[in-house]
Amino acid sequence: MTPPLDLVIVGAGPSGLATAIAAQQAGLGYEVLEKGALVNSIFHFPRHMTFFTTADLLEVGGLPFVTPFEKPTQAEGLKYYRKATEAHGLKVALGEEVTAVRAIGESDGGARFVVQTRGKEGTGSRRTRNVVFATGYYDNPNLIDVPGEDLPHVSHYYTEAHPYFRKKVVVVGGKNSAAIAALELHRAGAEVTLVHRRPRLADSIKYWIRPDIENRIKEGSIAARFGTCVKGIRPSTVLVATAFETEELPADQVFLLTGYHPDTRMLAAAGVHVDETTLVPQHDPATLETNVPGLFLAGALASGKQTSRIFIENGRFHGEAIVAAITGRALASSRE
Repeated sequence: MTPPLDLVIVGAGPSGLATAIAAQQAGLGYEVLEKGALVNSIFHFPRHMTFFTTADLLEVGGLPFVTPFEKPTQAEGLKYYRKATEAHGLKVALGEEVTAVRAIGESDGGARFVVQTRGKEGTGSRRTRNVVFATGYYDNPNLIDVPGEDLPHVSHYYTEAHPYFRKKVVVVGGKNSAAIAALELHRAGAEVTLVHRRPRLADSIKYWIRPDIENRIKEGSIAARFGTCVKGIRPSTVLVATAFETEELPADQVFLLTGYHPDTRMLAAAGVHVDETTLVPQHDPATLETNVPGLFLAGALASGKQTSRIFIENGRFHGEAIVAAITGRALASSRE
């Protein structure tokens, strides 16, 4: 039987890649399993997105992120993480989805988990001593649970504005993503209405975005419906309501930019205790190890629904803490 890996990393986002780099530098046997593309979430960000942070805070493995801009673009981010993967020769299996992680106790050879996978060549598995979940949250939009949410012209992801030139677009949400999408769509010639259930835009909107979106709303370039909830979506309209009245907005396209949350079902199935309210998995903040020995978290997954607490800037350091815990435990065991 093939000897077990020291570590399987689920997810090839920045925190997963940083964990792989730390594992490689420590001489651990590891593999990264990713169901989609490299840094899949960043790949699905809006095409002309600019990161909110500077390039140096996105770096992994000591590789400089060089850009002529104050804040790098999505395209530059994709290029950088490809370069980091190649420069470190990371072992990454793309298009291989993890379907289950099963704890097996400690078997011959020291394996404690079986990681089951599904890819283009069928199903497979890996035996490993440790597992790191670095799956983020971007794959799981917050649904608003209204009729018509599943219609073909409704999306929880905004990518680019050009296809909506001269079309009527309703953007639902009041944070950065909704504000940026509304501005880009307006400037691409769309007729935009922003719908937000709160009485005003979120306080978390970045300082360089806020005056732009507020001025466009004030001048009427972007229509806004605050204190307004979506009640239903039809093929060409959106039904919205305030505490006082109901309105039907024309819409060729609807973007429901209401946030995202982590999927913790696989963690729970593996025995991890997950808070039902916050979706925070039980873990040691210092080592990122869950209540299941050998099963760790990296990146935004550790913050549950509070997705704004962990970004690339701080999640990229989780890998070092995880690998230090694994190697420290192995060293202690060898001395016994």
